[in-house]
Amino acid sequence: MIGIITYGAGNIFSLTAALERLGIPYGMINKEQDFEQFDRYIIPGVGHAGTAMNKLEQTGLVPKIKSLTKPILGICVGMQLLTSYSEEGDSQLLDLFPIKTLKFANNEDRKVPHTGWNQVFPEKENALFENIPNGSHFYFVHSYFIEYNIEYTLSSTTYGNKFSASIMRDNFYGVQFHPEKSGAYGETLLKNFSKI
Repeated sequence: MIGIITYGAGNIFSLTAALERLGIPYGMINKEQDFEQFDRYIIPGVGHAGTAMNKLEQTGLVPKIKSLTKPILGICVGMQLLTSYSEEGDSQLLDLFPIKTLKFANNEDRKVPHTGWNQVFPEKENALFENIPNGSHFYFVHSYFIEYNIEYTLSSTTYGNKFSASIMRDNFYGVQFHPEKSGAYGETLLKNFSKI
């Protein structure tokens, strides 16, 4: 059963709708005691990373999140929160990955935010991408990206520069794209996460 960490910075409706479609049971985590009810977790997130981090800190759940040993998946801004720092708001984040979240450079050829479908290329064998072909398309909406680091990159995407589309370290996973808006392969990824 998946626990969704609620902290006021996630578009939870589209995520819960996808989980319901897939028949994956879930519940909400509002306080530390709620973690015990679940065997894996999701940190959703949209909007401003600095604001999201402030909201997460206000819940008092940060020490518990950092101590988790069960699988946990950050989605979009939820993934960015796992990194050490974001240029968005000059923000210190959870520092579970010693990498940074950086702003896309403005370019006449490439609009920011990076919005729409883009190809994702897995770089490591991992259960999260089981039965998802190399180069599958996923849906992105973001102005900031996770700097590419081969040690933590599960899959990559290119939009002007190559960046981490997904990351992994121990039991912590993150995806920059929105699996709940990415059609069949996004649903496959959510199903895979529910079995890790």
